[in-house]
Amino acid sequence: MRVQTFKGGIHPNYNKSRSEKAAIECVAAPKEIIIPLSQHIGAPAKACVEKGDMVQKGQVIGEAGGFVSAPVHSSVSGQVTAVEPRPGALGVDVLCVVIANNEQNEMAPLKGLENWKTADKETLKNMISEAGIVGMGGATFPTHVKLSPPAAKPIDTVILNGAECEPYLTADHRVMVEYAEDVVEGLQIIRKILGAQNGYIGIEVNKPDAIAAMETACKGTDIKVARLEIKYPQGGEKQLIEALLKKEVPSGGLPMDVGVVVQNVGTAKAVYDAVTKGIPLFERVVTVTGSAVPKPGNFMISIGTPVSVVLAHCGVDLDTAGKLILGGPMMGFAQYSAAPPVTKGTSGILVFDAKDVTLVPPVACIRCGRCLHACPMRLVPAEIAAFSECRMYDKAEEFDAMDCMECGSCAHECPSQIPLVQKIRLAKQEIMAARRKKG
Repeated sequence: MRVQTFKGGIHPNYNKSRSEKAAIECVAAPKEIIIPLSQHIGAPAKACVEKGDMVQKGQVIGEAGGFVSAPVHSSVSGQVTAVEPRPGALGVDVLCVVIANNEQNEMAPLKGLENWKTADKETLKNMISEAGIVGMGGATFPTHVKLSPPAAKPIDTVILNGAECEPYLTADHRVMVEYAEDVVEGLQIIRKILGAQNGYIGIEVNKPDAIAAMETACKGTDIKVARLEIKYPQGGEKQLIEALLKKEVPSGGLPMDVGVVVQNVGTAKAVYDAVTKGIPLFERVVTVTGSAVPKPGNFMISIGTPVSVVLAHCGVDLDTAGKLILGGPMMGFAQYSAAPPVTKGTSGILVFDAKDVTLVPPVACIRCGRCLHACPMRLVPAEIAAFSECRMYDKAEEFDAMDCMECGSCAHECPSQIPLVQKIRLAKQEIMAARRKKG
């Protein structure tokens, strides 16, 4: 069958072999769980428990702070020992609910639907909202918001992102292999809510077992499993839409502007769990790998588990490690410690030996144009970065800096080793600050 793709992109070393065949393994929740109240784009959740309270697994401990927000649930049963700031993945402290795990696994009452097909759209959407589901591919946008497009923008197509194009990461791959039927039913629930006629699941061709599993699960439905070229960032929303539908999302626009909603396969699985079983999002699959990880794999981990606990489970010696990244190597964030907890958006934990981490000082741009050809958004990264360095943020905005998806393709290809993404990210922050100031 024809392999589909988009213009631009790169072909990094994928390094998935150490974990792609590893079945999902459960990691026991530790004695202390640290659950951030901000695990998503939008307003942080508001704590609804306090020190000394007893909580059950699956109980709401943080209520949504607005429409673009999501509730947070306890991933263990036990006693709240603190509601206080703790280290977060972005290098700043975030307000967290700290729970002493009593290891009793006492579950809060759960209620799913016996037949979701007879339920109305609002009921399904409310269940997804109450379950605290957010995009699990890394963006962490509250799912119920994506499922609430304005009436003027009807959705005709839902695409599930099973590309998992970023190097090292294999969590979505294993979800598709091991939970294929759940993923497909989750997609059907999403389609019902949106009234979408078309459904696609896009998977890169380096995952033949996932493609086979999803095709089997899709039998008897009108869902199409699409084979995608092995290319980064094939899993970007706009790149998937271009590859599968040959549509272009306008500059500054969203997929809904072309009648499309894109969700991650892990998100679809979470939607299935919430609607059919009443299970909120309090655990997720995480890939743990890298040259400094003796026992790599894919693990089902309770939200709030400190990264240090996960790494100990995998035999990692942090004293000799050279670099720790949460997420993938292209879009993830390097960490100064293993104290932050696993959150809803933690797709991977990567640890590398010191010998594999080299810092090369940047030199002047040689105007080679490699960043331009690599950029999947058809920007001119070197120009935007130069404007940012000169604090000419208005010019950076004219060159569509806000369209940058921060995929890192430009920096990967740059022979001068210029930190293009960091410079563009700074420009975006300054542009947003200027917009807020204008009101």
